[in-house]
Amino acid sequence: MPVIIPPIKSQGIKTKLVPWINDIIRQTGLDLEHCGWIEPFFGTGVVGLNAPLGGRHIVGDTNPHLINLYNCIQNGDVNEHNMRVFLEHEGSILEAADEDGYAYYREVKARFNQEHSPFDFVFLSRAGFNGMMRFNRRGEWNIPFCQKPDRFAPAYITKICNQVANASRVISHGEWEFLNQDFRATIERAEASDIIYLDPPYFGRYVDYYNGWSEEDEAALFEALQNTPAHFILSTWHHNEFRENDMMNRYWNQFNVVTQEHFYHGGGHIENRHPMVEALVFNFELEQVRVPQEEMELDLKFA
Repeated sequence: MPVIIPPIKSQGIKTKLVPWINDIIRQTGLDLEHCGWIEPFFGTGVVGLNAPLGGRHIVGDTNPHLINLYNCIQNGDVNEHNMRVFLEHEGSILEAADEDGYAYYREVKARFNQEHSPFDFVFLSRAGFNGMMRFNRRGEWNIPFCQKPDRFAPAYITKICNQVANASRVISHGEWEFLNQDFRATIERAEASDIIYLDPPYFGRYVDYYNGWSEEDEAALFEALQNTPAHFILSTWHHNEFRENDMMNRYWNQFNVVTQEHFYHGGGHIENRHPMVEALVFNFELEQVRVPQEEMELDLKFA
């Protein structure tokens, strides 16, 4: 199946790693048709929207704007039709605005920081520099303009609207809860028959997208996962060409670990973009489950 792309962009999105993560999920030995999905760091939602599970989905995030967007998609306040009307209108204003669009981008940013509209949130996510998501200490959007006043071309708007529609379709076919809360509160909802997937901020490599992440947070996460009855899969970074993740030896190497190289297109300049070895940490033994070759090819093609 093609990977479902969410309507929100962010640095560190796991789109290309979804087939790898799903392969580990299929090897848990759990009844995936009835298995619950617990995700304390929902982020853009790309992993949760593509998880091959049929049970309840309880997802949380400390970023209220992400949770608000998905709640609005779930209840129909945001849909592919009103998103198209909004982006066509805003995109035309952006293209015609002074300062090559930058003045109007600042206006939308100020409006969002005041009103917190999910439509403005999508607009800023797609018109901000390099697909980044970052907020200042006051919780205000803090990303500069991408300097593309013609950003919202018809094909691009259609792409975003299709992503909203696909997310809505997935959510409508299951039992989903979207909660603005601390990761510990979400983990506490997990039962033995559930899978917890976690993609926390990467300690030592984190650019604040809403909250900071300290060594104390990493220790609290380790303690919560050490005590959970559920199966868990944790995404983190293992090492890059410059250094290793100290948290691996301190906490995560006592569990099972698999690694894979991944290239992030996150830096502002190509010379600052480097490959990183990603790690998946999990607390169960893998069962060898053969994934049909044609499914693997599809996953890789659309990642």
